[in-house]
Amino acid sequence: MTVTDSGMEADARLSLSTAAARNLSTTTKSVPQMQGITPRWLLQMLPWVEASGGAYRVNRRLSYTVGDGRVTFTNIGAAVKVVPAELGELPLLRGFDDEAALGALADRFVQQEFAAGDVIVESGAGADQVFLIAHGKVAKLGTGEYGTQIELGVLSDGDYFGDQVLAGSSSNWEFTVKAVTPVTVLSLRWQAFQEMNGQSDPVRAHIRDLLASPDKPRNKSGEATIDLASGHDGEPSLPGTFVDYELAPREYELNVAQTMLRVHSRVVDLYNQPMSQLDQQLRLTIEALRERQEDDLVNNREFGLLHNADLQQRISTRTGPPTPDDLDELLCRRRKTRFFLAHPKTIAAFGRECTNRGLYPGETQVNGKRATSWRGVPLLPCDKIRISETGMSSILAMRTGEEDHGVIGLHQTGLPDEYRPGLNVRFMGVNNRAVISYLVSTYYSAAVLVPDALGVLENVEIGR
Repeated sequence: MTVTDSGMEADARLSLSTAAARNLSTTTKSVPQMQGITPRWLLQMLPWVEASGGAYRVNRRLSYTVGDGRVTFTNIGAAVKVVPAELGELPLLRGFDDEAALGALADRFVQQEFAAGDVIVESGAGADQVFLIAHGKVAKLGTGEYGTQIELGVLSDGDYFGDQVLAGSSSNWEFTVKAVTPVTVLSLRWQAFQEMNGQSDPVRAHIRDLLASPDKPRNKSGEATIDLASGHDGEPSLPGTFVDYELAPREYELNVAQTMLRVHSRVVDLYNQPMSQLDQQLRLTIEALRERQEDDLVNNREFGLLHNADLQQRISTRTGPPTPDDLDELLCRRRKTRFFLAHPKTIAAFGRECTNRGLYPGETQVNGKRATSWRGVPLLPCDKIRISETGMSSILAMRTGEEDHGVIGLHQTGLPDEYRPGLNVRFMGVNNRAVISYLVSTYYSAAVLVPDALGVLENVEIGR
């Protein structure tokens, strides 16, 4: 035994040690924590509609498709080719399904590369080529009423221009097209189309028939018109009309996310104080299911918002980074935009662009929380919107609710063994190892009631 100068034993204690005291004390503890929990703004902001039959049918007025899709390409290394069947996306070739003729036409397209700033076509020059944009971004520039240059729009991957050349009409370009980024395009000259000889005959016949047939009356949204009369006097004959509907409306079936939660009976019997082990296991499992639910609502290829936005409601950024001009363009395409949804890094990139211009985004209150806003519309974070390896992302803008013909969430409540609305927990029994199993399920989907309810700003660069 060691003795100090004072004559006291070095290891003698004057009071109870903390290690011993903890055996008799109850520590103050937190519930189990989880890093993967996010604000899940999309789940909060979507109005949830009951889909009691397990599916939701979106009935719309009849619309006439005018070939306004995007063209798809394939590549082997740096060599790019257009998929022949995708040429049917051009308005003059809609409904044309002659594979041999489309294949011969696709082979006539020539690949061209342009650097940023290069002029692809000049306003006033003869229009004798069809251009398909395989990769990159171009700007359409025109001349305003007072002689100033104005931007008419931005075209990107899958877009096209000059398709009227296939009709054989000789005209001049009414706009200038300039490359904003390095661009790969496929072009077809009118002369090359003529040189196809007999292979082009089915294409020419289809175009002649299409141009000769009367265009079906439709409004600016592509819907079948409703004949009306106004401003008349006396007793003229009024037009008869009816509202035509889509014959095959889309139905959204509820998606399911499930897992099997297992807890040993010894744990729930002996270690249930001061907090229920089963409740905590369920709480964290449900948090993970809700995270998966929001991810599916954004990214699922069947009903996810990024994949279900109408092609005419997809626009590209003008210069790359998300600027106030880009968000204004996104806003003007729909009424009553309820909120923007973007990755937190995208919101930070937008803030940098505002700072560069000397602008300061506003703030607004959403569900009692402060959020960045633009033009009074909240800009809410959602990390489920992917960022590509090249630093590209997207921004969603949406109108919500059935009354406003917007975006809605779908679920079903009143489920057997319901634990929370739209989510149930079913006891699955105890196995021969004394492990208790519970089936945890949640059912959900999302529907876009009319195309302009949802818009996407694509090709958003967050690295600059």
